[in-house]
Amino acid sequence: MSARNSQQNKAAAREKLRIEREKQAKKDKARRQVIVGGAVVAALALIGVVGYAIVQANQPSYWDKAAKAELVKPKNAEGEDGLNVVIGKAEAKKTLEVYEDSRCPACAQFEQAVGEQVKKDVDAGKYKIQYFGATFIDNAVKGEGSKNALSALGAALNVSPQAFLDYKAALYSKDLHPEETVDSFAKDDYLLKVADTVPALKGNAEFKKAVEDGTYDRWALEMSKAFNKSGVTGTPTLKMDGKKIDTPQTAELFTAAIDKALAG
Repeated sequence: MSARNSQQNKAAAREKLRIEREKQAKKDKARRQVIVGGAVVAALALIGVVGYAIVQANQPSYWDKAAKAELVKPKNAEGEDGLNVVIGKAEAKKTLEVYEDSRCPACAQFEQAVGEQVKKDVDAGKYKIQYFGATFIDNAVKGEGSKNALSALGAALNVSPQAFLDYKAALYSKDLHPEETVDSFAKDDYLLKVADTVPALKGNAEFKKAVEDGTYDRWALEMSKAFNKSGVTGTPTLKMDGKKIDTPQTAELFTAAIDKALAG
């Protein structure tokens, strides 16, 4: 092979190598652009997800919104805001104040032991009862059941005072009252299941709609505020003429404590 041919072959080889390197460089550049572009898209997506999460976290909760909703007062409630729930004969001279939280296990025990006696006393005109509903257990063990059940009690009160008492008794019944840490009352379906045991509420379309629509949610929150301002720190609590009385767990002991309170 002549020197000239050798030089030409080397030049051709170098040119071929240069072309191959340029092709590879273009491929590498394109791959880097794809990788960078993908990383940018992923970063933007992540920023979007985080931003959405932050926005959602700062959105008011259902009950925050309920606190600003229109206040609807149950028909059978009294007072400017409908927070005076007084049940009994007008001629009854004394009023027994009852402070309860629907999720409270001690309230359930008290209702199961003494509730029927209270009903008899109220029907006989021995005294009236004034109900104060609390929701502090929702904060203590987390959940929404106390608020939701109190709202449903407002719907029952709208039907009649007797429906309110019967529904309260059903919520506290042995078979239907959940454990304190089980938030069954947060579910409307469960509250309606309990209502099916109360004749005045079973199949009551107006009551059902009020529960599902949260008609008395704002009322429940206002009732809870009234409880918080009362100075009462535990449930169940009973007062007669502003004086705290015992909450014994038998009808006989309860009657003895009430008779003493009524005597002054």
